[in-house]
Amino acid sequence: MQSRDGVVPVGTDGGSKVVRLDLPTFTATAEVAALVGATPVFADVEEGSFNLDPESLQRACATARKLGLHPKVVIPVDLFGQPADYDRIMPIAEAEGLFVLDDAAQAFGATYKNRRLGALAPATATSFFPAKPLGCYGDGGACFTNDDGLAEILRSLRMHGQGTDRYEHMRVGLNSRLDTIQAAVLIEKLKIFPDEIEARERIARRYNAGLGKSNRIRIPSVIASAQSVWAQYTIQVEDRTRLQADLKDEGIPSAVYYPIPLGRQRAYAHFPSAPTPVSDGLSKTVVSLPMHPYLDEATQDRIIAAVLKSVG
Repeated sequence: MQSRDGVVPVGTDGGSKVVRLDLPTFTATAEVAALVGATPVFADVEEGSFNLDPESLQRACATARKLGLHPKVVIPVDLFGQPADYDRIMPIAEAEGLFVLDDAAQAFGATYKNRRLGALAPATATSFFPAKPLGCYGDGGACFTNDDGLAEILRSLRMHGQGTDRYEHMRVGLNSRLDTIQAAVLIEKLKIFPDEIEARERIARRYNAGLGKSNRIRIPSVIASAQSVWAQYTIQVEDRTRLQADLKDEGIPSAVYYPIPLGRQRAYAHFPSAPTPVSDGLSKTVVSLPMHPYLDEATQDRIIAAVLKSVG
């Protein structure tokens, strides 16, 4: 497997380029499609996993074709740390002729049927932003592919489209190199990363056991044969505003990922979308609790107690 910073170019066959995206997710997922001249078409997610709904993917393809667009790429997002359901997504992608670019920005280190993300799709992009499970001390990221030709293009793109010589430019590229100091940080953090994944799993299980006692809280679920790295621990509640206010009074931070689905953002509202009722609903009910591998049990118990007290 080869990994390098860069972006995956969207090919064209002379028609309109279309990228299928699931939401909710961060804007960077749609941003890359628009910046290369493609038309993002938004698909919905499954409520339990927060990841791409394969049936909605098929509806998004149909929507695109009705508009005279030509589907080219699908970008499943491995949201909150767990893989999308690739056994259901890949056959659809093959039938629709879609290149699969895995957005694993929140899930580096996760596994699906004993295979690590980075080996499940023709190309995978991840992030080493400090808030991610494996984070550096600034901005950073990587792409993974087993395709030697694509790897060569990615290396070129990250160096301003460089060819065989540093002053020969084969394509329009960009400066997307990982800083040496960030690489040094990541090399050291990789040594303890497996232990941190185990700790995150242990903390998630304690959260599930404590919060699962309430029928007013929907705890997150992980699909069969997958392991999450728990970038976020995200629950669903009816009165999120009250919960966040109560947690703040107790000195407990919380966050909402994401309050506005991508297709509802002003920058993307003019792009086509399949119906997204699940994403629209989740954006009003999800809230993420503190999650990191060094969250001690006493602190976690205090968080659980505060949540249960707030929701009743």
